[in-house]
Amino acid sequence: MTKLSNLLDRSPGRGDKRGPIPRFVPLSSSLPFSHGVQLRDCIQKTLNEWSSQISPDLIREFPDVLECTVSHAVEKINPDEREEMKVSAKLFIVGSNSSSSTRNAVDMACSVLGVAQLDSVIIASPPIEDGVNLSLEHLQPYWEELQNLVQSKKIVAIGTSDLDKTQLEQLYQWAQVKPNSNQVNLASCCVMPPDLTAFAKQFDIQLLTHNDPKELLSEASFQEALQESIPDIRAHEWVPLWLLRYSVIVKSRGIIKSKGYILQAKRKGS
Repeated sequence: MTKLSNLLDRSPGRGDKRGPIPRFVPLSSSLPFSHGVQLRDCIQKTLNEWSSQISPDLIREFPDVLECTVSHAVEKINPDEREEMKVSAKLFIVGSNSSSSTRNAVDMACSVLGVAQLDSVIIASPPIEDGVNLSLEHLQPYWEELQNLVQSKKIVAIGTSDLDKTQLEQLYQWAQVKPNSNQVNLASCCVMPPDLTAFAKQFDIQLLTHNDPKELLSEASFQEALQESIPDIRAHEWVPLWLLRYSVIVKSRGIIKSKGYILQAKRKGS
């Protein structure tokens, strides 16, 4: 399968001397607080910087893997400081995909940050067809893979996003590894639903809030960013598979030390 692996970070970082890796262009601080805008800007800046420092033949030849990395922007966690840091992530399944994406995303995040384990991973609700309600059946393949990652000690705790009380209860009763959190989008829910609050309290599930759009990265938006950055890459042939957003938090101070995105895409038919 031909893949495009794209690493994007919006934090200060140390240099990385491995290979011909492009340097990072930081985001403008004047950007509006929109995850979608920030993400697209990250994709374009990363691809622009990466493509400016490689041979055009590399793109035209369509190798099996294109790894577009801004490594010096990514600060690997010092092993001596690991216990002081909390590494959390939210995984967005973007396209039609297998549950193996879950393991791929977690493995890549661990590799990028230089850790053996993520402290928490929240999975956004997987994409479903218009007019179809999210059900336990849609969640099960991804949750099974998350459970395997918990059991193999790649993740400490796992959570969900945008589940109502019925959906969360069904998942909780079925799952071997129970969700320890559920994110609620307050843009569509000004007050936590009482039945969800009561259920979460009963089973010690933390309710969190978020402001992510329903579709953080569409196929069309990704292709537009790709086309503008690398015109020769035939952007219409590429589709995003998954997107992982991570944060590294200093536990004692409650501040974010670094955060960024990891994105994987493939070429259609590959």
